[in-house]
Amino acid sequence: MSAENFRSLSRHPFMSHDVVVVGGGVAGTVLSRLLVREGIRVLVLERERSFRDRVRGEALLPWGVNEARDLGIYDLLRGTCGVEVRYWTSHARKGSPRDLVATTPRGAPCFTFYHPDLQEVLLGAAEAAGAEVRRGVAVERVESGPRPKVVFADGMKRDTVEAGLIVGADGRGSRVRTWAGFPVIRDPERMMIAGTLLGDVALPEESVHVFRRSKDGLGALLFPLGKGRVRTYFMYRNRGKRRGLSGSSRLPAFIDACRDVGVPGEWLDQVSAAGPLAEFDAADSWVEHPYKDGVALIGDAASSNDPTWGNGVSLAFRDARALAEALRRHGDWDRAGHAYAEAHGAYFGAVNRLTRWLTELNYEVGPDADARRDRALPLFAQDPTRVPDYISLGPDSPASESTRQRLFGEV
Repeated sequence: MSAENFRSLSRHPFMSHDVVVVGGGVAGTVLSRLLVREGIRVLVLERERSFRDRVRGEALLPWGVNEARDLGIYDLLRGTCGVEVRYWTSHARKGSPRDLVATTPRGAPCFTFYHPDLQEVLLGAAEAAGAEVRRGVAVERVESGPRPKVVFADGMKRDTVEAGLIVGADGRGSRVRTWAGFPVIRDPERMMIAGTLLGDVALPEESVHVFRRSKDGLGALLFPLGKGRVRTYFMYRNRGKRRGLSGSSRLPAFIDACRDVGVPGEWLDQVSAAGPLAEFDAADSWVEHPYKDGVALIGDAASSNDPTWGNGVSLAFRDARALAEALRRHGDWDRAGHAYAEAHGAYFGAVNRLTRWLTELNYEVGPDADARRDRALPLFAQDPTRVPDYISLGPDSPASESTRQRLFGEV
Protein backbone atom coordinates (compact mmCIF):
# COMPACT_ATOMS: atom_id res chain seq x y z
CA MET A 1 0.00 0.00 0.00
CA SER A 2 1.36 3.39 -0.99
CA ALA A 3 1.14 6.77 0.71
CA GLU A 4 1.31 8.22 -2.82
CA ASN A 5 -2.25 7.00 -3.35
CA PHE A 6 -3.42 9.12 -0.43
CA ARG A 7 -1.69 12.18 -1.88
CA SER A 8 -3.50 11.66 -5.18
CA LEU A 9 -6.83 11.91 -3.34
CA SER A 10 -6.21 15.21 -1.59
CA ARG A 11 -6.02 18.88 -2.47
CA HIS A 12 -8.69 19.14 -5.14
CA PRO A 13 -8.88 22.88 -5.90
CA PHE A 14 -12.69 23.12 -5.79
CA MET A 15 -12.98 21.41 -2.39
CA SER A 16 -12.24 22.76 1.06
CA HIS A 17 -12.24 19.19 2.40
CA ASP A 18 -11.44 15.82 0.87
CA VAL A 19 -13.69 13.79 3.18
CA VAL A 20 -16.73 14.81 5.23
CA VAL A 21 -17.63 12.43 8.05
CA VAL A 22 -21.20 12.72 9.33
CA GLY A 23 -21.11 11.49 12.91
CA GLY A 24 -18.39 11.98 15.50
CA GLY A 25 -18.80 8.63 17.21
CA VAL A 26 -16.41 5.69 17.33
CA ALA A 27 -16.17 4.66 13.66
CA GLY A 28 -16.13 8.18 12.26
CA THR A 29 -13.45 9.53 14.57
CA VAL A 30 -11.12 6.55 14.18
CA LEU A 31 -11.38 6.84 10.39
CA SER A 32 -10.82 10.60 10.55
CA ARG A 33 -7.67 10.21 12.61
CA LEU A 34 -6.28 7.67 10.15
CA LEU A 35 -6.98 9.85 7.13
CA VAL A 36 -5.68 13.19 8.42
CA ARG A 37 -2.44 11.52 9.45
CA GLU A 38 -2.02 10.70 5.72
CA GLY A 39 -2.67 14.26 4.59
CA ILE A 40 -6.38 13.92 3.81
CA ARG A 41 -8.43 16.98 4.78
CA VAL A 42 -11.31 15.78 6.93
CA LEU A 43 -14.36 17.59 8.30
CA VAL A 44 -16.26 15.84 11.11
CA LEU A 45 -19.86 16.93 11.74
CA GLU A 46 -21.27 15.90 15.13
CA ARG A 47 -24.71 16.94 16.35
CA GLU A 48 -24.05 16.49 20.08
CA ARG A 49 -22.07 19.06 22.03
CA SER A 50 -21.48 16.50 24.75
CA PHE A 51 -21.96 12.73 24.63
CA ARG A 52 -24.39 11.03 26.98
CA ASP A 53 -25.10 7.46 28.03
CA ARG A 54 -27.47 5.71 25.63
CA VAL A 55 -26.90 2.05 26.56
CA ARG A 56 -24.30 1.23 23.93
CA GLY A 57 -21.57 -1.37 23.66
CA GLU A 58 -18.88 -0.91 26.27
CA ALA A 59 -16.40 -3.67 25.62
CA LEU A 60 -13.79 -4.71 23.14
CA LEU A 61 -13.44 -8.45 22.85
CA PRO A 62 -9.84 -9.62 22.34
CA TRP A 63 -10.22 -9.42 18.55
CA GLY A 64 -11.34 -5.80 18.97
CA VAL A 65 -8.36 -5.09 21.20
CA ASN A 66 -6.16 -6.31 18.35
CA GLU A 67 -8.01 -4.02 15.95
CA ALA A 68 -7.26 -1.11 18.30
CA ARG A 69 -3.61 -2.16 18.46
CA ASP A 70 -3.39 -2.27 14.66
CA LEU A 71 -5.02 1.17 14.47
CA GLY A 72 -2.43 2.57 16.88
CA ILE A 73 -5.00 3.72 19.45
CA TYR A 74 -4.96 1.01 22.10
CA ASP A 75 -2.36 2.60 24.35
CA LEU A 76 -4.31 5.87 24.19
CA LEU A 77 -7.52 4.13 25.23
CA ARG A 78 -5.88 2.11 27.96
CA GLY A 79 -4.32 5.24 29.41
CA THR A 80 -7.45 7.38 29.36
CA CYS A 81 -10.85 5.75 29.39
CA GLY A 82 -10.98 2.05 30.21
CA VAL A 83 -9.72 -1.02 32.00
CA GLU A 84 -8.31 -4.35 30.92
CA VAL A 85 -10.29 -7.40 32.05
CA ARG A 86 -8.16 -10.53 31.81
CA TYR A 87 -10.68 -13.33 32.41
CA TRP A 88 -13.90 -14.56 30.83
CA THR A 89 -16.20 -16.61 33.05
CA SER A 90 -19.07 -18.60 31.56
CA HIS A 91 -21.16 -19.59 34.57
CA ALA A 92 -23.38 -21.88 32.50
CA ARG A 93 -20.46 -24.28 32.09
CA LYS A 94 -18.39 -25.78 34.82
CA GLY A 95 -14.71 -25.05 34.80
CA SER A 96 -12.21 -22.30 35.50
CA PRO A 97 -12.47 -18.81 34.03
CA ARG A 98 -10.74 -18.43 30.69
CA ASP A 99 -7.47 -16.52 30.89
CA LEU A 100 -7.76 -14.44 27.74
CA VAL A 101 -4.18 -13.21 27.76
CA ALA A 102 -2.88 -16.78 27.96
CA THR A 103 -5.30 -18.31 25.44
CA THR A 104 -5.77 -15.80 22.62
CA PRO A 105 -3.37 -15.74 19.65
CA ARG A 106 -1.98 -12.26 20.40
CA GLY A 107 -2.39 -12.33 24.17
CA ALA A 108 -5.23 -9.81 24.25
CA PRO A 109 -7.55 -9.18 27.21
CA CYS A 110 -11.05 -7.82 27.08
CA PHE A 111 -11.17 -4.02 27.37
CA THR A 112 -14.13 -2.21 28.94
CA PHE A 113 -15.01 1.49 29.03
CA TYR A 114 -17.76 4.04 29.56
CA HIS A 115 -18.99 4.77 26.04
CA PRO A 116 -19.25 8.58 26.32
CA ASP A 117 -15.67 8.70 27.61
CA LEU A 118 -14.50 6.59 24.67
CA GLN A 119 -16.25 8.92 22.24
CA GLU A 120 -14.65 12.02 23.76
CA VAL A 121 -11.18 10.48 23.71
CA LEU A 122 -11.46 9.38 20.08
CA LEU A 123 -12.98 12.66 18.91
CA GLY A 124 -10.21 14.54 20.69
CA ALA A 125 -7.60 12.29 19.06
CA ALA A 126 -9.03 12.98 15.60
CA GLU A 127 -9.01 16.72 16.23
CA ALA A 128 -5.49 16.63 17.65
CA ALA A 129 -4.32 14.79 14.52
CA GLY A 130 -5.67 17.57 12.33
CA ALA A 131 -9.34 16.87 11.57
CA GLU A 132 -11.69 19.85 11.62
CA VAL A 133 -14.48 19.06 14.08
CA ARG A 134 -17.76 20.94 14.31
CA ARG A 135 -20.09 20.01 17.15
CA GLY A 136 -23.69 20.97 17.67
CA VAL A 137 -24.44 21.04 13.93
CA ALA A 138 -27.56 19.74 12.23
CA VAL A 139 -26.96 17.91 8.96
CA GLU A 140 -29.94 18.57 6.71
CA ARG A 141 -29.17 16.43 3.70
CA VAL A 142 -26.51 14.54 1.78
CA GLU A 143 -26.39 14.56 -2.01
CA SER A 144 -24.54 11.69 -3.67
CA GLY A 145 -22.92 11.80 -7.10
CA PRO A 146 -19.59 12.65 -8.78
CA ARG A 147 -19.20 15.63 -6.43
CA PRO A 148 -21.09 14.58 -3.29
CA LYS A 149 -22.07 17.26 -0.84
CA VAL A 150 -23.40 17.79 2.66
CA VAL A 151 -25.76 20.58 3.67
CA PHE A 152 -25.80 21.44 7.35
CA ALA A 153 -26.78 24.19 9.78
CA ASP A 154 -24.37 25.50 12.39
CA GLY A 155 -26.39 27.78 14.61
CA MET A 156 -28.06 30.36 12.36
CA LYS A 157 -25.66 29.69 9.50
CA ARG A 158 -26.31 27.13 6.75
CA ASP A 159 -23.34 25.69 4.88
CA THR A 160 -22.74 23.35 1.94
CA VAL A 161 -19.52 21.36 1.62
CA GLU A 162 -18.43 19.30 -1.37
CA ALA A 163 -15.90 16.50 -0.94
CA GLY A 164 -14.35 13.54 -2.69
CA LEU A 165 -16.13 11.22 -0.25
CA ILE A 166 -19.00 11.56 2.22
CA VAL A 167 -18.89 9.03 5.07
CA GLY A 168 -22.06 8.20 6.96
CA ALA A 169 -21.05 7.27 10.51
CA ASP A 170 -24.31 8.35 12.12
CA GLY A 171 -25.48 5.15 13.78
CA ARG A 172 -28.25 2.58 13.46
CA GLY A 173 -30.85 5.15 12.46
CA SER A 174 -28.53 6.70 9.87
CA ARG A 175 -30.06 9.58 7.93
CA VAL A 176 -27.11 9.54 5.55
CA ARG A 177 -28.09 5.99 4.64
CA THR A 178 -31.65 7.14 3.89
CA TRP A 179 -30.63 10.24 1.91
CA ALA A 180 -28.23 8.22 -0.24
CA GLY A 181 -30.84 5.52 -0.91
CA PHE A 182 -29.17 2.46 0.61
CA PRO A 183 -31.60 -0.46 1.16
CA VAL A 184 -31.37 -2.13 4.57
CA ILE A 185 -31.52 -5.89 5.12
CA ARG A 186 -32.74 -7.15 8.47
CA ASP A 187 -32.61 -10.55 10.13
CA PRO A 188 -35.77 -11.96 11.71
CA GLU A 189 -36.30 -10.73 15.24
CA ARG A 190 -34.92 -13.31 17.65
CA MET A 191 -33.46 -11.74 20.76
CA MET A 192 -34.38 -8.79 22.95
CA ILE A 193 -31.72 -7.14 25.07
CA ALA A 194 -32.02 -4.69 27.95
CA GLY A 195 -29.04 -2.88 29.40
CA THR A 196 -28.04 -0.37 32.03
CA LEU A 197 -25.03 0.84 33.96
CA LEU A 198 -25.11 -0.27 37.59
CA GLY A 199 -23.02 1.09 40.43
CA ASP A 200 -21.97 -0.60 43.67
CA VAL A 201 -21.97 -4.10 42.17
CA ALA A 202 -20.08 -6.55 44.39
CA LEU A 203 -18.67 -8.90 41.76
CA PRO A 204 -15.13 -10.05 40.92
CA GLU A 205 -13.96 -7.27 38.60
CA GLU A 206 -11.11 -9.20 36.98
CA SER A 207 -13.57 -11.12 34.77
CA VAL A 208 -16.40 -10.66 32.30
CA HIS A 209 -19.32 -12.75 33.56
CA VAL A 210 -21.71 -14.65 31.27
CA PHE A 211 -24.89 -16.37 32.49
CA ARG A 212 -27.27 -18.47 30.39
CA ARG A 213 -30.38 -20.57 30.88
CA SER A 214 -30.56 -21.90 27.38
CA LYS A 215 -33.69 -24.03 27.67
CA ASP A 216 -35.63 -20.86 28.50
CA GLY A 217 -33.76 -18.60 26.08
CA LEU A 218 -32.34 -16.34 28.81
CA GLY A 219 -28.93 -14.79 29.39
CA ALA A 220 -27.04 -12.02 31.17
CA LEU A 221 -23.71 -10.30 30.52
CA LEU A 222 -21.78 -8.27 33.06
CA PHE A 223 -18.83 -6.12 31.93
CA PRO A 224 -16.93 -4.49 34.83
CA LEU A 225 -15.88 -0.90 34.18
CA GLY A 226 -13.98 -0.53 37.46
CA LYS A 227 -14.83 0.98 40.85
CA GLY A 228 -18.01 -1.07 41.24
CA ARG A 229 -19.53 0.07 37.94
CA VAL A 230 -20.80 -2.72 35.71
CA ARG A 231 -22.51 -2.47 32.34
CA THR A 232 -25.16 -5.13 32.73
CA TYR A 233 -27.30 -6.72 30.04
CA PHE A 234 -30.22 -9.12 30.21
CA MET A 235 -31.18 -11.00 27.05
CA TYR A 236 -34.20 -13.14 26.26
CA ARG A 237 -35.60 -15.01 23.27
CA ASN A 238 -38.46 -12.95 21.94
CA ARG A 239 -41.52 -15.14 21.56
CA GLY A 240 -44.01 -12.38 20.91
CA LYS A 241 -44.21 -10.83 24.37
CA ARG A 242 -41.76 -8.14 25.39
CA ARG A 243 -40.88 -7.46 29.01
CA GLY A 244 -40.75 -3.70 28.65
CA LEU A 245 -37.49 -3.26 30.57
CA SER A 246 -37.04 0.45 29.84
CA GLY A 247 -37.08 3.40 32.22
CA SER A 248 -36.01 3.84 35.82
CA SER A 249 -39.25 2.42 37.22
CA ARG A 250 -38.41 -0.94 35.63
CA LEU A 251 -35.01 -1.30 37.30
CA PRO A 252 -36.29 -3.67 40.03
CA ALA A 253 -37.77 -5.94 37.31
CA PHE A 254 -34.46 -5.84 35.44
CA ILE A 255 -32.55 -6.81 38.60
CA ASP A 256 -34.99 -9.65 39.26
CA ALA A 257 -34.52 -10.90 35.67
CA CYS A 258 -30.74 -10.97 36.14
CA ARG A 259 -31.11 -12.90 39.38
CA ASP A 260 -33.50 -15.30 37.67
CA VAL A 261 -30.92 -16.22 35.02
CA GLY A 262 -28.28 -16.96 37.68
CA VAL A 263 -26.52 -13.72 38.64
CA PRO A 264 -25.76 -14.14 42.38
CA GLY A 265 -28.11 -12.15 44.54
CA GLU A 266 -25.31 -10.86 46.76
CA TRP A 267 -23.72 -9.14 43.74
CA LEU A 268 -26.87 -7.09 43.26
CA ASP A 269 -28.10 -6.47 46.82
CA GLN A 270 -26.75 -2.92 47.14
CA VAL A 271 -26.67 -1.79 43.50
CA SER A 272 -27.51 1.72 42.39
CA ALA A 273 -28.58 3.05 39.01
CA ALA A 274 -25.67 4.79 37.27
CA GLY A 275 -27.29 5.22 33.85
CA PRO A 276 -30.52 4.80 31.89
CA LEU A 277 -32.24 1.45 31.40
CA ALA A 278 -33.39 0.61 27.87
CA GLU A 279 -34.64 -2.47 26.05
CA PHE A 280 -34.39 -3.00 22.31
CA ASP A 281 -34.60 -5.57 19.54
CA ALA A 282 -31.21 -7.17 18.92
CA ALA A 283 -31.69 -8.39 15.33
CA ASP A 284 -28.85 -7.81 12.87
CA SER A 285 -29.36 -5.19 10.18
CA TRP A 286 -26.98 -4.23 7.38
CA VAL A 287 -26.43 -2.71 3.97
CA GLU A 288 -25.25 -5.33 1.51
CA HIS A 289 -22.84 -2.99 -0.31
CA PRO A 290 -22.20 0.11 1.88
CA TYR A 291 -20.80 2.38 -0.82
CA LYS A 292 -22.28 4.08 -3.86
CA ASP A 293 -22.02 7.36 -5.71
CA GLY A 294 -19.48 9.02 -3.44
CA VAL A 295 -21.07 7.94 -0.13
CA ALA A 296 -19.68 5.23 2.18
CA LEU A 297 -21.27 3.90 5.36
CA ILE A 298 -19.30 2.68 8.37
CA GLY A 299 -20.10 1.58 11.91
CA ASP A 300 -23.74 0.96 12.79
CA ALA A 301 -24.82 2.91 9.71
CA ALA A 302 -23.35 0.09 7.62
CA SER A 303 -24.21 -2.87 9.83
CA SER A 304 -25.39 -3.71 13.33
CA ASN A 305 -24.69 -7.09 14.87
CA ASP A 306 -26.74 -8.58 17.72
CA PRO A 307 -25.34 -6.88 20.88
CA THR A 308 -25.73 -10.20 22.71
CA TRP A 309 -22.35 -11.10 21.22
CA GLY A 310 -20.45 -7.89 21.95
CA ASN A 311 -18.96 -7.15 18.52
CA GLY A 312 -20.28 -3.64 17.85
CA VAL A 313 -17.31 -1.41 18.72
CA SER A 314 -14.83 -3.94 17.34
CA LEU A 315 -16.70 -3.94 14.01
CA ALA A 316 -16.62 -0.13 13.97
CA PHE A 317 -12.84 -0.28 14.30
CA ARG A 318 -12.62 -2.86 11.50
CA ASP A 319 -14.75 -0.64 9.25
CA ALA A 320 -12.49 2.36 9.80
CA ARG A 321 -9.38 0.31 9.07
CA ALA A 322 -10.90 -1.36 6.00
CA LEU A 323 -12.00 1.91 4.40
CA ALA A 324 -8.66 3.62 5.11
CA GLU A 325 -6.77 0.66 3.68
CA ALA A 326 -8.94 0.66 0.55
CA LEU A 327 -8.21 4.35 0.00
CA ARG A 328 -4.50 3.78 0.49
CA ARG A 329 -4.49 0.82 -1.88
CA HIS A 330 -6.47 2.34 -4.73
CA GLY A 331 -5.96 6.10 -4.60
CA ASP A 332 -9.36 6.63 -6.22
CA TRP A 333 -12.51 7.50 -4.30
CA ASP A 334 -14.88 5.32 -6.30
CA ARG A 335 -12.66 2.27 -6.67
CA ALA A 336 -11.72 2.43 -3.01
CA GLY A 337 -15.36 2.77 -1.95
CA HIS A 338 -16.38 -0.34 -3.85
CA ALA A 339 -13.36 -2.29 -2.57
CA TYR A 340 -14.27 -1.35 1.01
CA ALA A 341 -17.89 -2.40 0.47
CA GLU A 342 -16.84 -5.81 -0.85
CA ALA A 343 -14.49 -6.34 2.11
CA HIS A 344 -17.23 -5.27 4.52
CA GLY A 345 -19.63 -7.77 3.02
CA ALA A 346 -17.15 -10.58 3.65
CA TYR A 347 -16.24 -9.84 7.25
CA PHE A 348 -19.68 -8.75 8.41
CA GLY A 349 -21.17 -11.78 6.68
CA ALA A 350 -18.86 -14.01 8.72
CA VAL A 351 -19.87 -12.32 11.99
CA ASN A 352 -23.55 -12.53 11.06
CA ARG A 353 -23.35 -16.25 10.35
CA LEU A 354 -21.32 -17.08 13.45
CA THR A 355 -23.50 -15.17 15.87
CA ARG A 356 -26.71 -16.46 14.27
CA TRP A 357 -25.51 -20.03 14.79
CA LEU A 358 -24.45 -19.31 18.35
CA THR A 359 -27.84 -17.74 19.04
CA GLU A 360 -29.60 -20.81 17.68
CA LEU A 361 -27.48 -23.06 19.85
CA ASN A 362 -27.60 -21.07 23.08
CA TYR A 363 -30.93 -19.22 23.05
CA GLU A 364 -33.39 -21.06 20.81
CA VAL A 365 -36.19 -22.77 22.76
CA GLY A 366 -38.31 -25.84 22.20
CA PRO A 367 -37.80 -29.60 21.76
CA ASP A 368 -35.69 -29.31 18.61
CA ALA A 369 -33.37 -26.78 20.27
CA ASP A 370 -33.05 -28.95 23.37
CA ALA A 371 -32.20 -31.97 21.20
CA ARG A 372 -29.57 -29.92 19.34
CA ARG A 373 -27.91 -28.93 22.62
CA ASP A 374 -28.11 -32.50 23.95
CA ARG A 375 -26.22 -33.62 20.85
CA ALA A 376 -23.69 -30.79 20.68
CA LEU A 377 -22.67 -30.02 24.26
CA PRO A 378 -21.09 -33.39 25.10
CA LEU A 379 -19.03 -33.10 21.92
CA PHE A 380 -17.69 -29.71 23.04
CA ALA A 381 -16.31 -31.31 26.19
CA GLN A 382 -14.42 -33.81 24.04
CA ASP A 383 -13.28 -31.25 21.44
CA PRO A 384 -13.54 -27.54 22.38
CA THR A 385 -12.44 -26.54 18.85
CA ARG A 386 -15.95 -27.35 17.68
CA VAL A 387 -17.00 -23.96 19.07
CA PRO A 388 -15.72 -21.06 16.92
CA ASP A 389 -13.47 -18.83 19.01
CA TYR A 390 -15.11 -15.63 17.85
CA ILE A 391 -14.03 -13.87 21.07
CA SER A 392 -10.40 -13.89 19.95
CA LEU A 393 -10.78 -14.16 16.16
CA GLY A 394 -13.97 -12.23 15.35
CA PRO A 395 -14.68 -12.20 11.61
CA ASP A 396 -11.46 -14.11 10.96
CA SER A 397 -13.00 -17.18 12.60
CA PRO A 398 -13.91 -19.99 10.19
CA ALA A 399 -17.55 -19.43 9.23
CA SER A 400 -18.23 -22.04 6.56
CA GLU A 401 -20.96 -24.66 6.41
CA SER A 402 -18.54 -27.19 7.89
CA THR A 403 -18.10 -24.85 10.87
CA ARG A 404 -21.87 -24.87 11.42
CA GLN A 405 -22.05 -28.63 11.13
CA ARG A 406 -19.30 -29.14 13.71
CA LEU A 407 -20.89 -26.60 16.07
CA PHE A 408 -24.27 -28.33 15.93
CA GLY A 409 -22.75 -31.81 16.24
CA GLU A 410 -23.97 -32.89 12.84
CA VAL A 411 -20.59 -34.34 11.85
